[in-house]
Amino acid sequence: MLSIGSLSKQTGVKIPTIRYYEQIGLIESTERTLGNQRRYTVEVLQKLRFVKHARELGFPIKSIQALMDLNSHPDRSCAEATSIAKEQLVDVRARIASLLRLESELVRIVEGCSGEGVASDCYVLASLANHEHCQLPH
Repeated sequence: MLSIGSLSKQTGVKIPTIRYYEQIGLIESTERTLGNQRRYTVEVLQKLRFVKHARELGFPIKSIQALMDLNSHPDRSCAEATSIAKEQLVDVRARIASLLRLESELVRIVEGCSGEGVASDCYVLASLANHEHCQLPH
């Protein structure tokens, strides 16, 4: 059995986050010792590692719950898991495209300003104050 601190150290998930995941049912609530300490099984450790990796890949909690449900039923088709992962890939690609537009706009704004002179003539400040200076949607 693992303490919440040990679980945190082994997974890199902060203690408040572990408590939150327990609250929302992402990991099982655990029994407490007579000293009121939570004790977790190796199975919970494995589930928390699954959740942590999925979160690092940007999956939302709702998708992680669906994936964990599929993972607990090894006889079910993996088509749903693939579908969820494809949705996440579409979302990530959309965010990347948005970030690339943002990068281009920031490069243009930074390159439009020499960094010399006074704030009242600063192109960076003027661009931030007036969205019409922007060339790309963001």
